[in-house]
Amino acid sequence: MAERILIVEDEPNLAESVAYALQREGFVTQTAADGPSALDCFEAQPPDLVLLDLMLPGLSGWQLFTALRKRSAVPVIMLTARGEEADRVAGLEMGADDYVVKPFSMRELIARVRAVLRRTAGTEEPEAEAVLEAGGVRLDASRRETWVEGVPVQLTPKEFDLLAYLLRHRGRVRSREQILAAVWGQEEYLDERTVDVHIRWLRKKIEKDPAVPRRLLTVRGIGYKFSEA
Repeated sequence: MAERILIVEDEPNLAESVAYALQREGFVTQTAADGPSALDCFEAQPPDLVLLDLMLPGLSGWQLFTALRKRSAVPVIMLTARGEEADRVAGLEMGADDYVVKPFSMRELIARVRAVLRRTAGTEEPEAEAVLEAGGVRLDASRRETWVEGVPVQLTPKEFDLLAYLLRHRGRVRSREQILAAVWGQEEYLDERTVDVHIRWLRKKIEKDPAVPRRLLTVRGIGYKFSEA
């Protein structure tokens, strides 16, 4: 079955162009020009991925993203004319799966959409263990559910994939380059700071004290590891 993409964009020409490009690649698309319309579309027929313009009239893209996250862990790619690092980092810290700055090429956008969908479908890496467990964290890879000390924790798709990767390699140091390649994929244009941002966000959800982590440890100058201690 073709994946459904919800395009939230208030520029009609751009929304139409993106929809056309995605339809040519076999995707089913819905479009919404503002936040309330997007929420209506989302509730009526939940998409497999959302392309979200941050500069929307009325309900802002940031507010809409927060509303979507309360409903679902659906993957979200943010679209914006703002290219400043602070905006990009803010989007990633909120749990966005990717961030594309306008103007962008349709080829790049489609590559990013495919990469995010592959990751969230769990096809980036074979799942040797259906259930991963260490340090009070339990992760069910088939059901994509996570518990910390027996309490369910909701992770974004990317946070889940990152935690699963580190759990599979628990006790071993993984470099930022290795993490990017395994979790984000080679075709995405992200730098190593992306890993740091997501580790920080993940620590807030699985560590008792994120400032003094006991599970997700930094190995200075190399990368990160999940501690089995």
